[in-house]
Parts: sequence; structure tokens; C-alpha cells
Amino acid sequence: MDFMPSSRNDDTDDMRDVTVWGFIFINGAPLPGSRSRQARGDEHVLGSGSKQRPNGLDFNLASFWKYYIRECEYAIHDGGRHIALRTQQDVVEVAAQLEAGLTRTEIKEDLRRKLTSPHDNEDELLEDSINLVSNLLLMMGCGIFSHGFSGRTEIMWTQGSLRQHLVDYFGQPPVLGHERVKREKNFTARNLGRIAGLEIVWTDNLADHLRMSDDNTKVHIFHHASFLECQRRTSESLLPDGVATETLQTLALLLPSYDTETRKWFNTTTDLDTEAIECGQLRDDRRQIETFTVWRDRLVMLKQVFDEAQPRTMSQWWHDRRNRVQWYTFWVAILVLVLTIIFGLIQSVEGALQVYISFKSMTASG
Repeated sequence: MDFMPSSRNDDTDDMRDVTVWGFIFINGAPLPGSRSRQARGDEHVLGSGSKQRPNGLDFNLASFWKYYIRECEYAIHDGGRHIALRTQQDVVEVAAQLEAGLTRTEIKEDLRRKLTSPHDNEDELLEDSINLVSNLLLMMGCGIFSHGFSGRTEIMWTQGSLRQHLVDYFGQPPVLGHERVKREKNFTARNLGRIAGLEIVWTDNLADHLRMSDDNTKVHIFHHASFLECQRRTSESLLPDGVATETLQTLALLLPSYDTETRKWFNTTTDLDTEAIECGQLRDDRRQIETFTVWRDRLVMLKQVFDEAQPRTMSQWWHDRRNRVQWYTFWVAILVLVLTIIFGLIQSVEGALQVYISFKSMTASG
């Protein structure tokens, strides 16, 4: 498939670093998963390593690049028949158009003009190309690829500018009441599992952050704190004001840096952004539910599930000390039961021994 990128002055431009939304690419380098990249070997097509300095600040973007490679490989599979983009420069150009506020139709028509030959699946090529760059730009599903089903939440951007669509999507006011919601310090990701029995699903999709699934037995947590911090500090971010900051605050709420046990638990999971456990801790006034806007409804639902969860296993009974009276009552009852069983066994053994001794005595006297 032939795709004509914008003209460049000379071949040296292909090796010039390009910074887009705070991330570094090399012009002209092939996308991960493409045949041209495989032929060139494992060179640094994504810039010089994972430790980068957008805006003069250090960010460990290793987890982002893993996501970037996975998304590109998924989009470009099957020989690239479903996507028009081929190089990092192609991604950069579409990203620049998204940041400039062009509508989806305008970007699509610009890509159409760059096709050097007609294709039967032309609309599919162009739509999937825009979806790929949008997904990379935001770490969020912005549209469903025509050749597969991701299973993640999609924000379904179909028209207008991406920036305005994000304002509308994240600008929806909270609807759930929160008057009775309290933020105890035991409300952490670790305790969601060991007390409430929830399965923690670490997600690469920002739109899935704090989403409950499978009959409220799983909660999804977006762990890419480095990406969020980069978005928070760059003026080019498409995310509406406050989204990145509030998401980082939810990570500080669920993964408090001061909690040694939570840190140990977090570090047992591989392939996570290690900065997620370094978001600090929230002051008491920042823990109140009314201070959250973007994620308030999902926090309310999650806290409600946490509060209403009843212990079902011995481990949960041991760790669930939210109701101290109930906890002491249960374990005193368990202790009494265990002691009763032990003493019952002792008495049974003693009775058996007495019968045996009596039987031996009768046998000896007979």
C-alpha cells in the first residue's frame, strides 16, 4: 500500500528528533510491527531510550512505549492492510493536526489526498489511521478498529475536533449523591482486594479508569502516572484542564506512598508504571469526595461496593477491621469454637483411653 507523507527537505530530516505532546520520535522511522522496521532490526525508532526530558523534566516513559508498540503492532497487523500510516513521521503529522483542532473529516480528507492509489477499503484505512494516532496521543480508546474488538471502553469520537469531544466527554457533571461517602485511610487498592475481594485490573486505557466490571467484582485502574504527569505539565495536551491532575490524585488516594504494605503489594506486579506508587498522599481535605469532579461518580460506586462488601473468606475476615466490634465478636466466636473442638477431642481421647484401660483390666482379671 502506497502512502505519500508530506515532503521533507532532505534525508537528514529522517533522523531528526521530533517532539510531539512531550514525547520524542525519529522522523521517518517505521512503525513498530511493520516489515520495514523488522528489516532494519532493533534500533531506537522511538527516540533515545525510555528516560526522556520533555519540557526539561525527567519522565520514565518505559511503560508508555510498551503501550505504543502494542497499539502499533495491533493496528499494522496483517501486512498493514487496515491502516495507511507507515512511519513515525506519519503519526507526528496526524498528531499535529489533532492538536491544531482540525475536525475528523478534515484530517481524513488530508490523509486521503496522500494516498497514491485508490483502495477498496479506503475509508477503513483512513478511519483506523486516525483512531491509532488518537489512541497513542491520549492512551485512550477513541474509536473501534474495523478489524478487531478490543473489549475496552471507547469514547467514540466520530465528528468534530478531538479536543472538543474530550471537553464534552469529561465535562459531564456527576450525578450520584455523595453525602454519606467518607474517605477512610483504609480505602486503598490493596484493601479493595484483600477486604472487599475485588480483582484489580491494571489498564492502559484512561477511559476505563475506576470502572467496575463483571458484576462489580473487578475494578480497572489506569497506572500510567508518568504519562499523566507529562500531560499535566505540557501545554500541548489535548486532555481538558484538571483531568490529568485529578487522575493522579485518585492514584494518590488508592496507592498512598506512605503505606509500606501497599508499596510492597504494588511492587509484586510487573510491567506497571513504577511512578504510580510515587504520587504522594492526599491531605484530609483533598480526600473528600466533593473535591473530585471527573471521577466522582466512579469513586462513589467503588466506595459503595467497598463499604457494602461482606467478608467471605477467612483471610477477608482477618483483614476486614472496619467494624471492630464485629471483628472481635467473630474471632472470639472462632476462638471459642476452636477451643470447644479441642477440649471435645481431648475428652473423647480420654474417654477412649478409659474404656481401653477398663477393657484391659477386665481381660487381665478374667
